[in-house]
Amino acid sequence: MAELGFVGLGVMGGNIARRLLAAGHHVTGYNRTVGRAAWLLEAGLRLETSPRRVAEASAVIFSSVADSAALRAVAEGPDGIIAGLRPGSVYVELSTVSPALIRELARQVEAAGAAMLDAPVSGSVATIQAGQLSFMVGGDPHTLERIRPILLDIGPRITHVGANGQGALMKLATNLQVAVQTLAFGESVWLAEQGGIPRAKAVEVLLHSVVASPMLSYRGPLLVQPPEQVLFSVRMMLKDVGLALDAAAALHASLPATAVTRQVLADAEAMGYADRECSAVFDVIRRLGQEDALNDT
Repeated sequence: MAELGFVGLGVMGGNIARRLLAAGHHVTGYNRTVGRAAWLLEAGLRLETSPRRVAEASAVIFSSVADSAALRAVAEGPDGIIAGLRPGSVYVELSTVSPALIRELARQVEAAGAAMLDAPVSGSVATIQAGQLSFMVGGDPHTLERIRPILLDIGPRITHVGANGQGALMKLATNLQVAVQTLAFGESVWLAEQGGIPRAKAVEVLLHSVVASPMLSYRGPLLVQPPEQVLFSVRMMLKDVGLALDAAAALHASLPATAVTRQVLADAEAMGYADRECSAVFDVIRRLGQEDALNDT
């Protein structure tokens, strides 16, 4: 088994690292908040004091962080991942971040004599735990083949989509669907509810109609019963939609539905919903509708 490193042991990263440990790999990890990684120590994780020390101890290093700023913080600098890379090692970045940043870091990794893959994932904690996570991978295909067995210990579907940065771009293209579909679903439910159809009944009908999707099948019911643990917050969705629009601007691609969705998510954040499940866009739609009704009276 390869000596693996893992930087960023939050909800997603921690559960992915747990699968690697369960598969028999030796995993050295780092998390800015040490206490959040404590549960992995019993599973065999060895904690280090910096991303650099993780990279120095590993042949394949993963990172999973919240955003582009967090990625720079763990990848660059004297204590960062890149500073600790060994010649021939592979750095696999799993986060949802800027494609331009991925390309920039890939050049630094190459200069260090290592290789980088951007391999963001599609799925949730439940998907990880079920072993059904999927990867969209950017980077050298030969490097991907070298580490494919390790990725298969995490999830069964691995799709190579092009050069460095293309995996990150594909992830943004995927996540904008989550945002736009969630908003459209909320509008459908709100229209039905305003017409006297109970919300739960409207959700039931929509999820058994031709408009249902795998994503809506587990996010749709959250409009009726929000989850105890936030799966995808308004703040994170707003970040991803913003990245998608930035990438679209660089590519001269118009994304009108995504732009409208970003405005609604920004409204949600302004209303105090930033750390709530992204299904809170329904509450924004409802509040805006109620305000319109008051203005008409």
